[in-house]
Amino acid sequence: MQLSSNSFSDGQKIPGDYAFCIPDPAHHVCLGRNLNPQLTWSDAPAGTRSFVVICHDPDVPSKGDDVNQEGRTVPATLPRVDFFHWVLVDLPASLTSLKEGEFSGGVTPRGKSGPQAAHGARQGINNYTDWFAGDNDMRGDYYGFDGPCPPWNDEIVHRYVFTVFALDIDKLPVDGKFGGPEVRAAMQGHILAQASLTGTYTLNPQLQK
Repeated sequence: MQLSSNSFSDGQKIPGDYAFCIPDPAHHVCLGRNLNPQLTWSDAPAGTRSFVVICHDPDVPSKGDDVNQEGRTVPATLPRVDFFHWVLVDLPASLTSLKEGEFSGGVTPRGKSGPQAAHGARQGINNYTDWFAGDNDMRGDYYGFDGPCPPWNDEIVHRYVFTVFALDIDKLPVDGKFGGPEVRAAMQGHILAQASLTGTYTLNPQLQK
């Protein structure tokens, strides 16, 4: 399988239109357009009955002590964990692309509804659900796509890995408020093929060269 995008090229910077946050000299960051990028895939194997799309950031700090703190940085040596930005399941086997902004446009405080989505698909919750859990203005269940917003003081550029999976089942056996870990577990034994595309993003002015 191959996966490509008109929104950014593999290994290149993700434009701010597809980010949850963009740089702001006065306040470090401000909210972005938060559009989901365009994706196209091809060469799915015979027997494909549905697709799953996952976007995750493998570079998220494992501890938040220094995150976005004035006068401090998130060290490059800190262990990193996965943060899921998009979990989309049950896409029909006849589908080969997703349009820019089809699943997300703008930041929605207190979350976005789900799991029902376009094309009869379902969206899981992303990790902004956990990130904003203690924020009275933003907390809620964030279904679907929400783009990059890495710490503005992180010493590393973050990677955002979009992966499409071709499955041998029509409907993934997950229910309720499912997220990336549940989908990864449910796909085991059903993946016929997969393809990935990686973009990069940073809000650290010292890395925006």
